[in-house]
Amino acid sequence: MRLPRKHSMTRRDEFARVRTTGQAKAGRFVVLSTLEDSSLEGIRTGFITTRKSGKAHDRNLLRRRFRAMVRLYAPSFVEGKRYLVTIARPGAAGATYAELEADWVRQAKRLGLFGPKPPHS
Repeated sequence: MRLPRKHSMTRRDEFARVRTTGQAKAGRFVVLSTLEDSSLEGIRTGFITTRKSGKAHDRNLLRRRFRAMVRLYAPSFVEGKRYLVTIARPGAAGATYAELEADWVRQAKRLGLFGPKPPHS
């Protein structure tokens, strides 16, 4: 199941804006970047999986896993009006879902997305 189009980042300038003016935290398997924007209706998310992440089927699997994490954890964000970019690092394709999820949640906590009480993890 895909995220609705209104929740997807599609334009290059959106990604560039998050990169230049937002915050980012790097983990072992992912780099998570975010930028709060009160003009948004909700969360807008994007995923970057380069060829360094693996072959096409590996990159597709990573994007499916990242989408699942966003669907699971985004409702518990403190502020839902934000851009969120997940970048797969080399070696992410060899990680299990549990390892990816733990790294993604760790970076989200470091960015302060969950507030004082983190979600079920």
